[in-house]
Amino acid sequence: MIAKVTMTYTRLHFLNFIRCWIGLSMLGCGLAAMAQSPSSASSASSAVDTERKSDRNVLLVTLDGMRWQDVFRGADRRLVSTEAGAKNIRETQERFVVEDPVAAREKLMPFLWSNVAAEGVLYGDPAQESSVRVTNNRHFSYPGYSELLCGRADPAIDSNAKEYNENVTVLEWLDSQTDLHGRVAAFCSWDVFPFIINDKRSGVLVNAGWAPVADIIPAGDPADQHAHAELQRLDALAAEIPHLWSSVRYDYFTFKAAQVYLQTQRPRVMYVSFGETDDWAHEGRYDLYLESAQRNDDYIRQLWETIQTMDGYRDNTTLIITSDHGRGDDRTSWKSHSTSIPGCDVIWAAAMGPGIQPGHAGHLQLTQSQIAATVAAVLGYDFTESNPAVAKPLPCVPGLAKQE
Repeated sequence: MIAKVTMTYTRLHFLNFIRCWIGLSMLGCGLAAMAQSPSSASSASSAVDTERKSDRNVLLVTLDGMRWQDVFRGADRRLVSTEAGAKNIRETQERFVVEDPVAAREKLMPFLWSNVAAEGVLYGDPAQESSVRVTNNRHFSYPGYSELLCGRADPAIDSNAKEYNENVTVLEWLDSQTDLHGRVAAFCSWDVFPFIINDKRSGVLVNAGWAPVADIIPAGDPADQHAHAELQRLDALAAEIPHLWSSVRYDYFTFKAAQVYLQTQRPRVMYVSFGETDDWAHEGRYDLYLESAQRNDDYIRQLWETIQTMDGYRDNTTLIITSDHGRGDDRTSWKSHSTSIPGCDVIWAAAMGPGIQPGHAGHLQLTQSQIAATVAAVLGYDFTESNPAVAKPLPCVPGLAKQE
């Protein structure tokens, strides 16, 4: 996605104030389940367990345009500069820049490295001769998300226009299964997702962009009144603050709506798509791009810890994380992505939980198109049955992931 806006120092400080305000206003509104202590992440099984089709869950998360370079090496000192567009240089250096790339990446995304990579698998590190590449030959968002969710690239998708996707996503396909119908939901910062997932045809709940969130939980059910009121407060705040991007809401709103929905409506399949990393990158603000990446990592941690407090989800939910496209790698090209910029086809992917075999991720050449079948496989389903062009799951799901 691409968005342009001129931001002043004052407005950035206003955003920081708003984030503090959001945190304080929601502090007393958490659901009782959050008071429980999360258990440790579940140990992974070695194969798809088809007998557990009816009770396993999956959480898919994407970080828009999050570079593999920052995931595996941490903050790039070259880009923490005025030439690359950063403004809060000293603060960013103190917060993120570390000489050792291992320490730097753990500083930037502590949950990804301390939990997901440690207990599961993380693909795409060139140092381990591992790669994950997009196959859509477009290297921007709509084609990337369609490939990721549909399991195959569609050359007819050549723009980010709000046109309904003719292809069936794994979300729609899973929702058509009897035991999953009505238990699939997507919360997305970018407002094009209703078209990518084709909510009109699929019937999948897609809450995206600046769309209100309160209506996703009915107010009439006494058991859901607290959650509905919490989302009403979120909507009221969203209506009051400046919208820096008309098509992309701040990731906190996406995260919080998803968390409340997860706790109260208990979806079996949830997709959460964050967007700020891409938009701050297009603004040339590497400092704010890093801050958003770190916040996204923490949002994922909070969602995972919420899952570990829930009966039926604790030790029974798989987490998959990836991105839609790469970016350039110098002080100018890092801000954008296209087929004319080298390396924008290179992404990364991570997974942990039931159905995921942890371990070595090196010496593998994988594709973005394998994500969709991986989502289905951990639930015991073979998405490749939907279309012969759908790619096989990632090799971390050994029961169905036979590589060509």
